[in-house]
Amino acid sequence: MDATIYHNPRCSTSRKTLDKLREAGVEPTVVKYLDTGWTREQLQKLFADAGLTPGQAVRKREALYTELGLADADDDAVLDAMVEHPVLVERPFVVTDKGTALARPIENVDAVL
Repeated sequence: MDATIYHNPRCSTSRKTLDKLREAGVEPTVVKYLDTGWTREQLQKLFADAGLTPGQAVRKREALYTELGLADADDDAVLDAMVEHPVLVERPFVVTDKGTALARPIENVDAVL
């Protein structure tokens, strides 16, 4: 099975999800999105495939979320902020042949394994 995890190694949920994939016999492509960043098109496809809006996929606990006033922003503004500040994207996202899931909670990844 082909799989990709959009991973932040400093995040315990992301590390646990990577471990879960490997325990399932899947060696995913690991994309450290804080290093590579995002394009608007990437995020739009990722969120659409996962059935989420930018507002649902933003890290509300991130200080930048409050600093940028994103609670009152529309999805276009949230998406622009995510492209500019990759840390605002909730993590981890997992993409497999079976679909795309935001692994929060981690059990969400079961649907795409």
